[in-house]
Amino acid sequence: MDFAFDTTPRCVFREGAAEAMGALVAPVLPHGPILVVTDRTLRDLGLPDPALASLAKAGYEAVVFDAVTPDPPAPMIERAAALARERDVGGVLAIGGGSVIDTAKLAAHLALSDRPLGDIYGVNRCTGPRLPLVCVPTTGGTGSEMTPISVVTKSDTEKMGVSDPVLMPDMAVLDPRLSVSLPADHTAATGVDAMVHAIEAYTSALRKNPVSDALALEALRLLSATIHRAVAAPEDIAARGAMLLGSMLAGKAFANAPCAAVHALAYPLGARFHLPHGLSNALLLPAILRFNRSAAEADYARLGEVIFGRAGADALIEGAARLGPDLGLPTQLSAVGIGENDLPVMARDAMAQTRLLQNNPRPVGEADALAIYRDAF
Repeated sequence: MDFAFDTTPRCVFREGAAEAMGALVAPVLPHGPILVVTDRTLRDLGLPDPALASLAKAGYEAVVFDAVTPDPPAPMIERAAALARERDVGGVLAIGGGSVIDTAKLAAHLALSDRPLGDIYGVNRCTGPRLPLVCVPTTGGTGSEMTPISVVTKSDTEKMGVSDPVLMPDMAVLDPRLSVSLPADHTAATGVDAMVHAIEAYTSALRKNPVSDALALEALRLLSATIHRAVAAPEDIAARGAMLLGSMLAGKAFANAPCAAVHALAYPLGARFHLPHGLSNALLLPAILRFNRSAAEADYARLGEVIFGRAGADALIEGAARLGPDLGLPTQLSAVGIGENDLPVMARDAMAQTRLLQNNPRPVGEADALAIYRDAF
């Protein structure tokens, strides 16, 4: 079996790491002005403050961009890149969830590029370098700190991905304390998102490999054993740490054995209805597992044993169907404001996600996508 495995070169996992951020990032980020990418909610909570104080003490000038919004739109990402150029920063530090990290990756590249964002949608379309980049996740779900992928809201109805090795961060810093303030519903949705990353990596039709398989299985072991505790007891640092670690491992896995139909069909939910990405995945997971079963029976049997303690594809599919309601998440598209007449348009939109659909263990056409949406409705 021939395969290549790529990942973020350095990862630090430490409770309280934010308070030592200046020393931790020194090998990666040059002293002087750096762009710190975050969002307004995190700023209001004071979450980046310990890291900002540590950076200042270490001689960094933080140029803060805190205008990141969920499902980051293209113009906002370009504003972050413009600020990096304007202030002549020497590096980029992301503190936040997936939207923040995706924005930071693209800002780090676009700051040194004369190409517009629209030119690099797709796979391996970036040209030239990027600024040094450190990512600090505040949710146990995205895994973006370990991937060369950013997702952009291109328009009111369409999301696009940028996947290129140049976007792989130089370093990730994982501090469980930074995820303690995450609300229960966000903890549940992002946790399910991380589980979907690992499930899809383990069953990916392209680039599946033994390293990603091992990481995906360990990620699922950690996440499934911890997600209920993290939702019920948000200040449990051990649970938060396990979720953060599981998310990171799942990120490593799907960076190399890419995601598939769950993510492809989730994109229209985010673009058209602005549903959180993790919730979109949770809503679609059971229906897509049922659709894929005939092509992934053996893999699903193994996953059923790892996640739910019972071998067999039935264990995985039935357990996934219970997971959402057990965590207090909605379980049907009809419960989140999507109408039956919206389903055909969403099915057409999903067909644009060829980067993801090609990885699905079973081919998905437009009629299949519509059937899946109807099953999840």
